[in-house]
Amino acid sequence: MSAAAPKIRIRDLRKAFGAKRVLRGVDLDVGVGESVAVIGGSGTGKSVMLKCLLGLIRPDGGRIEIDGADVTALGRSERAAVGARIGMLFQGGALFDSLPVWENVAFGLLAGGMARPDARSAAEGRLAMVGLGPEVGALMPVELSGGMQKRVALARAIAADPGIVLFDEPTTGLDPIMADVINRLIVECAREVGASALSITHDMASARRIADRIAMLHDGRIIWAGPVPDIDASGNPFVDQFIHGRAEGPIRMAVRR
Repeated sequence: MSAAAPKIRIRDLRKAFGAKRVLRGVDLDVGVGESVAVIGGSGTGKSVMLKCLLGLIRPDGGRIEIDGADVTALGRSERAAVGARIGMLFQGGALFDSLPVWENVAFGLLAGGMARPDARSAAEGRLAMVGLGPEVGALMPVELSGGMQKRVALARAIAADPGIVLFDEPTTGLDPIMADVINRLIVECAREVGASALSITHDMASARRIADRIAMLHDGRIIWAGPVPDIDASGNPFVDQFIHGRAEGPIRMAVRR
């Protein structure tokens, strides 16, 4: 990563729900044009961290800086302006069933006042980037396979040339071949629009494919971070157990009997 200031800088991020402390002081940087994947088991706070970054949840403490500005201190309208510069690929795609594909892709552009013909042209351009022809734009989401829905969701995430793209479990529910297709498209599309990328995933094959660096979130904190090639020799027993998918180790899973 260059010496330039990071695109995203998270420091001491904390969030609790009642007595449950989910984030206990998360520190994480994402450089300009860099792709970072955050791994960790279910319930470790990955999704809560993303929602804090998006402004959907207000953290209890800490800072989230985007381009040097602490967005946790912004008012609603200012925060919405920051959100407009962030693209998001949701875990389930989250397409609007009542809208044709092109309107799904162009949703943010239309909401921002772009004329419908221009928005449709822009949407078709983004669909082409993910390997889908203009005829797909006229279809409804229900007519698409799971892999095509994920491609459409990716096209929507990059439709407005965002400076940041967030990916929530981008390969969930896909077969290994389609997952690799989506991983390749994520890398290509983020590079094409020049975006910094932050992904959360359980899928180590995906993390290795799409990220420049990997960070592991455990017990509400980042316990290891480093370049992708370094993770196999991290020297951290929690990381080692997770990346090899072993039941035995310091990470204890609740088992019902």
